[in-house]
Amino acid sequence: MNAHTPAGTHTPRTADLVRGEVCRIVIERMAHGGVGIGTVDGRVVFVAGGLPGDTCQVRIEQVKKRFARGSVVAVLEASPLRVDQRCPAAAAGAGCCDFGIVNPDAELGLKVDILRDQLMRLGGFTTLPAIESATLDPASGWRTRVRLGVDAQGRAGVHKARSKELVTSVACAQVVPGLLDGVVGPWARRFTPGAQVIVAATEDGRQIVEARRASRGRRAERATEVIEGEKFAPVRVGSDVFHVAATAFWQAHVAAPEAYCRLVERMCALPGQAEGNPEASAGASSRRVAWDLYGGTGIFVPALNRALGASAQVHTVDSAESAHGAQHPALAGIDHRIHVNAVERAVGLLPAPEAVVLDPPRTGAGEAVVAAVAAKRPRVVVHIGCDPATLARDLNLWRQSGYWVTDCQLIDAFPGTHHFEVVCRLVPSGDGDGADTDDASRR
Repeated sequence: MNAHTPAGTHTPRTADLVRGEVCRIVIERMAHGGVGIGTVDGRVVFVAGGLPGDTCQVRIEQVKKRFARGSVVAVLEASPLRVDQRCPAAAAGAGCCDFGIVNPDAELGLKVDILRDQLMRLGGFTTLPAIESATLDPASGWRTRVRLGVDAQGRAGVHKARSKELVTSVACAQVVPGLLDGVVGPWARRFTPGAQVIVAATEDGRQIVEARRASRGRRAERATEVIEGEKFAPVRVGSDVFHVAATAFWQAHVAAPEAYCRLVERMCALPGQAEGNPEASAGASSRRVAWDLYGGTGIFVPALNRALGASAQVHTVDSAESAHGAQHPALAGIDHRIHVNAVERAVGLLPAPEAVVLDPPRTGAGEAVVAAVAAKRPRVVVHIGCDPATLARDLNLWRQSGYWVTDCQLIDAFPGTHHFEVVCRLVPSGDGDGADTDDASRR
């Protein structure tokens, strides 16, 4: 046994590595998904709870031909990046704040490294685009929307990491102060066992909705009941007001909607437009068209209207009915068309756009959507990715379809977790827009 290997652990040969054993592993770097990467006799091991620079006891939980997965049993030598867990729910075992153990000053750099790794490994970039990065303030107490489980006793809480069990005694540190008062904790109200509870902050308070399986014979559907607040409640984005259902998609960080809208407006401004004068820019064309794909409530519609001019026609596509049930003051006076449809089916039915914004789910846009959008040759595309792996694949598809990345902005809108978002601006490769991207995109 190695002199530095504690009793009860060993560093096995690859052929010996089996589920359940405990190994000593040095964590070398971070992988996508918030897990550390180390090696045992040349085999890669993905380690939940490990940080670069840690030396850990790791229990092997899964063994594959080329890699294994495990979780930290004990930290033998702590990384300089490691701090005490900042979230009480995560400290109790919840899976909410896996980066609560990371020094906040180092968190953004780790996420940039993960993005670069995914762009090279999965996106095929040999020369990376320039990546700008920023963390949204505040870095704690930022979450305005949360989905909770309900246990057999009717107590609401956050799921434990990789488990169906719940932490019901304390709330996650990232939820805005007061949002879960009376919802989570020892004296909280009770809900229907097995249901989900969605809580969302609004301009005038909060919404609490209970979602549960519908009656027998309708098992694929869910019934919802508004426990507190209105079904559609006001949420402000800068000077724009939307009426949003708690069950509709909405950016979780309190500062994210306004920050993203500013980026969309800037990135969608087309060459030759009169800066600060939307009427003048609209005069260049009787009808500018923009697509807002996976658009939810239409949060980017005002930004697109400002970028393209007051006469712009904006088409929002989203398959979720919950996104379209309210009248939004922010959209008054805008030529806005709503399409409740899957994006891949809708794009062939829309008029050709000059600008496209797409904010796909974690699974990404995929080949069919990217190809269909690129075939319309919009002058600018803004692609928002919430998963670096699927974003890297999508950017490779854009490159194959003749689009360059001109701007790449990593936004840490989920401090304390491994999640982040990336906003990319793309233009057709023949536009000579000064794109800073891989040479392969020019072929």
